[in-house]
Amino acid sequence: MKLVNIVGARPQFIKLAPLERAITEFNSGDSRTVESVIIHTGQHYDSGMSDIFFDQLKIPRAHFHLDVGSGRHGEQTGRMLEKIEDILLDASPDMVVTYGDTNSTLAGALAASKLHIPVAHVEAGLRSFDRRMPEEINRLVADHVSDLLLAPTPTAVTNLGNENLSSRTVFTGDIMYDAVLFNRNLAKQRSAILKKLQLEPGTFGLVTVHRASNTDEKGRLGKLLQTFNEVAAKQLPLVFPVHPRTANALKSEYARWTAHPNLHLVDPLGYLDMLSLLDNAKIALTDSGGLQKEAFFLGCPCITLREETEWVETVEAGGNRLTGTDPEKILAAVSHWQQYSASGVLRFSSEAAQYFGDGHAASAILDTLLQFSGRRAA
Repeated sequence: MKLVNIVGARPQFIKLAPLERAITEFNSGDSRTVESVIIHTGQHYDSGMSDIFFDQLKIPRAHFHLDVGSGRHGEQTGRMLEKIEDILLDASPDMVVTYGDTNSTLAGALAASKLHIPVAHVEAGLRSFDRRMPEEINRLVADHVSDLLLAPTPTAVTNLGNENLSSRTVFTGDIMYDAVLFNRNLAKQRSAILKKLQLEPGTFGLVTVHRASNTDEKGRLGKLLQTFNEVAAKQLPLVFPVHPRTANALKSEYARWTAHPNLHLVDPLGYLDMLSLLDNAKIALTDSGGLQKEAFFLGCPCITLREETEWVETVEAGGNRLTGTDPEKILAAVSHWQQYSASGVLRFSSEAAQYFGDGHAASAILDTLLQFSGRRAA
């Protein structure tokens, strides 16, 4: 079986790594082999958002790098479509595997489906029910053109059923849970980020902001920056790895803004450093879907800087609070989590297996791909 994996952004590299490990293990013990081809679209092209993940997660180098870079949604997706189509025509894979909800996901799913190549979508069925989010459009389109929908949670299975897609859906568990379980001890051994930033476990909060709705819509980022300053001044120090999109806003619209001394802005970090920070943080404040989950898996209380989340399980289990960009709600949530963590009771991480599988999603995904390929061959 020949697979083409299409990735382009940080969360997709993290999802690809466990599947590549599962493929390597499968190929070492069976007469059958799985050929895995990797296309890197270049959607994330900064070395701190791309190369370091391939190095740390031991992902094979991409066979094709499209170097599409940044751009408007249509411009970026169009460049990907053209280049992916050329590769697929030449490679003739048995299946294309897409991951998550980025423009790379959308372009890969569209290119393959129009060439009548079966598409498997890892992390299918997520819904925020907010179509203002570009990611929501990407999810919807990718799911509806894909042949195999690999759902990470029971909620995702239900969402796909509500859209009459049950016949294509398989519950596999969440492949990012695999990644966290595999790399947690590795991060403890290899990451020196706590020492570098002179941090003690449980004494700081971790902040990330990257969604266009928070960085580009007028006033929203400014409101968040002032709130982060207030948290850092009155409640606890914060570490803020700055996404390139956020960095651009800081250099232009918010050039006069000054961070409080307890708000530590740092460059983008690799996976092991981020995992180490999250594993040792008292609180996480983020608009990232992936970080919400990782915080939940590690038992780190989370504040999501959005009005909704596709990872409703994290809220239902009590590990995540939605605040949007409202300063009062954010400050209240920080106070809540500080009181909660002071009690020493953080039970919600034990709920991970109930919602996200058993940490062996990659094996379940590979088994499902092989079964699907076998049925088609028969």
